[in-house]
Amino acid sequence: MTVMDGTERKPRAFFGRRKGHRLRPNQERLFATLLPRLALDLSHPAPAVLKELFPVPTRAVDLEIGFGSGESMIARAREQPDVGFIGVEPFVNGMAKALAVIESNGLRNVRLHFDDAAGLIAWLPEGSLARIDLIHPDPWPKRRHWKRRLVQDEMVAQFARILQQGGEFRFVTDIADYAAWTLQRFLRSPDFEWTAECADDWRKPWPGFTGTRYHAKAARADRMSCFLIFRRI
Repeated sequence: MTVMDGTERKPRAFFGRRKGHRLRPNQERLFATLLPRLALDLSHPAPAVLKELFPVPTRAVDLEIGFGSGESMIARAREQPDVGFIGVEPFVNGMAKALAVIESNGLRNVRLHFDDAAGLIAWLPEGSLARIDLIHPDPWPKRRHWKRRLVQDEMVAQFARILQQGGEFRFVTDIADYAAWTLQRFLRSPDFEWTAECADDWRKPWPGFTGTRYHAKAARADRMSCFLIFRRI
């Protein structure tokens, strides 16, 4: 993987499952027909103006990493047709569910990456995104697995590279340790500032937050979620 400074870096390994239940015939059809039309081709350089990825006029481009079944991304894409959304999801069944809703809603402001996020992040141009969402990522709770967490110092630097000035990185987790881990890494970055001014700013969802299936599951288990927003300086 070649990063923007021209150096070669070993690609980040992918950890976790890729497939669960067997796909239904319609889901297989969507993988064969719709996904190739929406998938980003990382074998070619990204356009200098990322808005050109979309067939409709867009005023900004947002990224959601690990969108699960796509609930949040699709809700925002429906509400903001003038914003382009790039969604990353390596899990087959989650991608299949998202494809079905994208097709049924006729959404034209969504592009997809069916793989780990690291390759896409390295591919994206500098200052090309208005927002990055990371909602309930795998916390890898065992200490020996912490190196697998997406939020690492090096990745925070990459987030800073691809976000425009004033852009936001938004993070949700119901795991207190991962919230503290993420807060620590962003606070020591010279490129971000934490936007919270009072406790409710991290205890309550940001305006317009769309809950996901995992978010509802955490609430049923009485696990309080933490909502962190960091602004690119």
